[in-house]
Amino acid sequence: MTVKLYKRLLQYVKPYRMKLILAMICMVFFALCTAGTAWLVQPTMDKIFVDKDMRMLFIIPALIIGLYLIKGVFFFGQTYLMNYVGQRIVADLREKLYHHLQYLSLSFFTKTPTGILISRITNDVNLIQGAVSNAITSVLRDSFTIITLTGVIFYQDWKLACIAFTVLPLAAIPIVKFGQKLRKFSTKGQIQMGSITSLLQETISGNRIVKAFTMEDYETRRFSAENDRFFKVVMKRQKIRALSSPVAELLGGLGVAGIMLVGGYSVIEGTSTPGTFGSFLAALLLLYKPIKNLSRVNDIVQAGLAAGSRVFELMDTTPEIRDADGAVPLTNISEGIKFEHVSFKYEDEMALKDINLAVKVGEVLALVGMSGAGKTTLVNVIPRFYDINEGRITIDGRDIKTLTIRSLREHIAIVTQQTILFNDTVRNNIAYGDITKTEREIIEAAKAANAHGFIEKLPLGYDSVIGERGVKLSGGERQRISIARALLKDAPILILDEATSSLDSKSELQVQIALERLMENRTVFLIAHRLSTIRNAHRIVVIDDGRIVEDGTHDELLAMNRIYKRLHQMQFRDDGETVLRKSRVRQIY
Repeated sequence: MTVKLYKRLLQYVKPYRMKLILAMICMVFFALCTAGTAWLVQPTMDKIFVDKDMRMLFIIPALIIGLYLIKGVFFFGQTYLMNYVGQRIVADLREKLYHHLQYLSLSFFTKTPTGILISRITNDVNLIQGAVSNAITSVLRDSFTIITLTGVIFYQDWKLACIAFTVLPLAAIPIVKFGQKLRKFSTKGQIQMGSITSLLQETISGNRIVKAFTMEDYETRRFSAENDRFFKVVMKRQKIRALSSPVAELLGGLGVAGIMLVGGYSVIEGTSTPGTFGSFLAALLLLYKPIKNLSRVNDIVQAGLAAGSRVFELMDTTPEIRDADGAVPLTNISEGIKFEHVSFKYEDEMALKDINLAVKVGEVLALVGMSGAGKTTLVNVIPRFYDINEGRITIDGRDIKTLTIRSLREHIAIVTQQTILFNDTVRNNIAYGDITKTEREIIEAAKAANAHGFIEKLPLGYDSVIGERGVKLSGGERQRISIARALLKDAPILILDEATSSLDSKSELQVQIALERLMENRTVFLIAHRLSTIRNAHRIVVIDDGRIVEDGTHDELLAMNRIYKRLHQMQFRDDGETVLRKSRVRQIY
């Protein structure tokens, strides 16, 4: 599994293999320069300190300077090239992951916390970069260095080298053992970081509610608990890292001490020169750093593999809503939309039950019912935000599952109670969906939505940035921007999901006028709690417990004396009481 995962990660290196090859060439020469410094110890000691050769006293320092200069050039080359490859891999992977997320089904986002997804795209992808580029850099460079230094060691004293390479590999034993535990705690740490990110996203975006209910201390305690759990996982990982290094060093130190005894004895006995043993020992000591680097690589690789497993798990998630084989684009709508024995459930809960409904082109259909009756679910299955479990939905007799999703949704405009705007200019928010729209078209849509007046009063007019979720605008202004966006899309099917329910009377009046313009010559599905806003609908459908229980005009449904009439009486009684209360307040003041 680990090998398969790493191979998959390395697929992202392929497009940059030429830069990787150049980096490897730099690493080879860097390693040769490192070995050269160890080899120069022999002539330094034997020619200068033992033979007292004055000529070599000037030649060898010059060689050392040249060697370190060349070594620096190749170090820069391999470092820059490998970082380029690593950062490109991160950018490519993050882009591919984000692209994949955009096409996942709506049900996926309802089940997965936003913070978890953000953590995957940011934190986990960065850890993968370490496993791919940093690990490759270290493995290649340090492996080349180890090979060249090993060559120097065997060249100087092959017998002593055999002893050294029998004893020193013992230091690798703890690296393998500790690596297994590191990966386990790296996975736990990444999961915990996802929880922290999710909590941050919730509390920062919902800060107004936190303050309104004076829950600052509660949220602080909640964050503190999550943060403390993350701290404990990180410290367990750091404890393993801190322990692995001294254990490996102790075993390595024991080996070096033994080699010094054997090598020193051979110099004293005259079977080896001080320069030869000095060069041997220098090469052996220089081996310490690349070997230690390789042991650290294991930490990076384990963290990266754990992150890679989580990222690829997300990338392997297939969208539940996909184009069928042979799907064709929807070009126009001439007849209407039909629901034929449609049933749908969220997991185990039935939301729609045997819905049969026909809506003609140009018809305004109002959907009413108590909260949770299934109104929003019914309109959500039209653009295939969810796929129905039974029956079929047709447009002009064609099952919507045989149409391409893109073309289907291009024919539908939506205005909801919860207005979603982006931290961008007014112009770009209105033109969202088709940024090629002209200035004139954008302004015309804004005028039709009763938005042009307040937009012109903004500091930069249509170029004003409206903040995250349009926070710099009032509720009514946000809704009118949303209506302008729908007007500019000019889709033949319009879904209005309680588009005025959260507005005050003045804003509602302005928005209602804009909505009436938007509804002209369109097939409209209108959901509204306020029954006064749906009086003029061509038909009204009452939904109760996922079923259509009444269907007719306003007057026909009142005459039936059933659910619609009860809803009507309840609402207008409540509205009357509200008017009376407002009247009394005005009298008091």
